[in-house]
Amino acid sequence: MQFSFLFHLHGLLVVFSLIELDKNWFSMHNAPMSHAQSARNLGTCFGRAYAKINLTLDVLGRRPDGYHELATVIQAVDLYDTICLTETEDENVHIRCDRPELDNAENLAVRAAQLVRRRLDIKRGVLCEIRKQIPVAAGLGGGSSDAATTLLLLQKWWQLPLSANDLLEMAATLGSDVPFFLNGGLALCEGRGERVTPLAPYWPASMRWLLLVKPALSIATATVFNNLPASDYSDGSYSRAICETLEQRNEFSPEYLHNCLERSVLERYPEVIRARNDLLATGAELVRLSGSGPTLFAPFGELAKAAKSWRDMQSRGYEAYLVRAIYPTTGDICQF
Repeated sequence: MQFSFLFHLHGLLVVFSLIELDKNWFSMHNAPMSHAQSARNLGTCFGRAYAKINLTLDVLGRRPDGYHELATVIQAVDLYDTICLTETEDENVHIRCDRPELDNAENLAVRAAQLVRRRLDIKRGVLCEIRKQIPVAAGLGGGSSDAATTLLLLQKWWQLPLSANDLLEMAATLGSDVPFFLNGGLALCEGRGERVTPLAPYWPASMRWLLLVKPALSIATATVFNNLPASDYSDGSYSRAICETLEQRNEFSPEYLHNCLERSVLERYPEVIRARNDLLATGAELVRLSGSGPTLFAPFGELAKAAKSWRDMQSRGYEAYLVRAIYPTTGDICQF
C-alpha cells in the first residue's frame, strides 16, 4: 500500500511517497535506523529549489586563493526548480533534467548527491530528476539551489547523521551560493559566500512584487569576476546600510541597492542595457542586476503596475517572471 505526505523543511515543500508504512523511517514503532539501513528504503521524494536575487553585492577585493571577498544581501524568491529523488537498485547517481545541457555528471545536484554518498560511505544509488524553471547562468542561483535542496532532501529522507556545520562545510565546497540556500530567506553572506547571517524577515511595501527579466544570453560568473576592475570594488557599506535598514524596518533607499558587477556587465553586454532601458520604459522606477547577471530585477509596490510591466516585457520577447520574496516559514497550499 502506498502512502504520501508532505512537510516544510527550510522553506522547501517536501513530498515523500514510500511503500509499506511499517518499514518506513518515520514509523513510530521501529527503532531509529542507521544511515546505511535507511538508504535501502526505496521510494521517491520531491523538493522545491528556490531562486534568489542579490539586493546588494559588494566586492571587497581579490583573495589569495583567487576568489573575491564578498558582502552580499540575498533574498530568496518564489521561482523554483523541482527536484525529484528516487532510489535505484544500483550504486550510481543518475541525472535526468529537462534542460539537456544540464543532463550530465557536472550538474551540481549530482555532485551534491555524490558528496553525501562519499562522506557517509553510502552505496545505494539514486536518480535525480530536475524540472527547471529557474533560468540557467542567469544570476539567480538555480544550480546552487538545486545542490542545497539535494543535500537537505537526502539528509531528511535517509536520516543522515549530518549536523548543520557538516551541511555548511559540504555546501561551501560545491559553490559560493550553496550555503545560503540551506536556509534561504533573507541573509547577509560574506567571505566567498560561506559565512551566512540570517536577517529579520522584513520586506518593504515598495518591493512587494519583483519583476525578473532575463535577456537572451547567458553569462558565466567566473568571466564577470575575472573582468571586474579594482576600481569597481567597494568597502561593504551598501550591504551594511541594507542590514541597518532592515533592522529599523524602514524602506530601502534606492542607492543602497548596489551591485559592484553591474557597471562592467552593462558595459560589456549591450543586451543587458537594452533590457534595462525597456524595463524602465514599461514603468519600472528602479532596475538592478542580480548577481553576475544577466537577469535584472525591478521592484513594485502595486500588483497592477508590476503585472503591466510583466506583460509588456513578455510582449517584447523577454523571459520575464513576476515573483515575491519567500522565507523558510512561508507555507505552501497543495492539494492531492
